[in-house]
Formats: sequence, structure tokens, C-alpha cells
Amino acid sequence: MRSRVEGPCVWITTLRADGSPHTTPVWFVATGDTFWVASAATNVKVRNVLADDRVSLAIDGSGADPHVAQGNVVVHHDIAGFPDVVSLFMRKYDGWNLLDATVDGARVLLEIPIERWLLGGS
Repeated sequence: MRSRVEGPCVWITTLRADGSPHTTPVWFVATGDTFWVASAATNVKVRNVLADDRVSLAIDGSGADPHVAQGNVVVHHDIAGFPDVVSLFMRKYDGWNLLDATVDGARVLLEIPIERWLLGGS
């Protein structure tokens, strides 16, 4: 599942308070079957997962090897406590430092262990 790990983004779908979907592309890194997403703490997707932790992810949907998965998010506010994940983001996204809050404000890490692969995956 090389495309899953090397793709530039995944599409994450969260649920709004009324149950309607909110879908947006996000930068990510993967460690095994756990996906990590860094986000500004004030983003809609973060508000949504704090109220309902269920999400789906669509990975490489335009390629020959698409993957779709679902899981439940754990929101981490202390992202400095995950130096390995921070380092993975820096390597994947040309030195992007998600600890730097000067651009988007405080960030959180969304930890998404895959509970079920709906298409592709293992």
C-alpha cells in the first residue's frame, strides 16, 4: 500500500452537529495503520471530531490504487509530546514545523487508528 503512505494528502470526512458530512483534504503521515493529521485547533474538522469522533479517510482516490478507511479520532493538544510524528511531518512536507503556531495558531494532532478498511487496505 505504498500510495497510501506517499500521497500528498488524504480526504477526511467528519460529521457536523446535524450529521451532515464535512470533507476536506489534509496533510498526513501514517505509522502502520494509524494516520496522523495536524490541524489548527480552531478548524471545523477539529470541532466536529471533538463532538463525534467518527471519520472516514479517502486515500489516493484519483489513482489506480484507491483506499478508503474509517476510524475514530483521538485529539492530542500537546503535539510536542509526539516528536516522532512531528519529525515525520517535517520530512514529508519539506521542513514544515507543525509546532510553529505563528501562522495558523495553536495546532492539535488527530490520531486516527484505522478500524476498518472499506476499499483497499489490509
